Amino acid sequence: MNESSRRARTGTGTESALSDLDSIRPLRIWQDVVARVIESELITLAVVEIPPGGLVPAHRHPNEQVGLCLAGSLRFTIGPETRECGPGGMWRIHADVPHEVHAGADGAVVVEAFSPVRSDWEGLDRAPEAPPRWPAGS
Repeated sequence: MNESSRRARTGTGTESALSDLDSIRPLRIWQDVVARVIESELITLAVVEIPPGGLVPAHRHPNEQVGLCLAGSLRFTIGPETRECGPGGMWRIHADVPHEVHAGADGAVVVEAFSPVRSDWEGLDRAPEAPPRWPAGS
């Protein structure tokens, strides 16, 4: 992916290396799960919103993944390990390890980094424009 198409993935439509979360139109990652994405040559960074009771079904991918829960709660299963996570909870997923997420009653907002970039997200549809759930008041 070249630099101009990488900038287009942020949804900002600008040539600037800087942007704000609310200027990035979300991608539909799963049924009701959306992510605002910015990429570099080696990393995809996503702020992911999972609705109350939402599910990211079991899957695996060749990307390493690290994340941090910003708001809400979720139950994360990575390989054989399951843990409840709230704000401040973190995870590390090695490449090709199966994992799934169930959001709590208030849903969750998480920030995740993937390496290499999530090229499998290139064909995903944009979700309707809406203000981000995090940070509060944005």
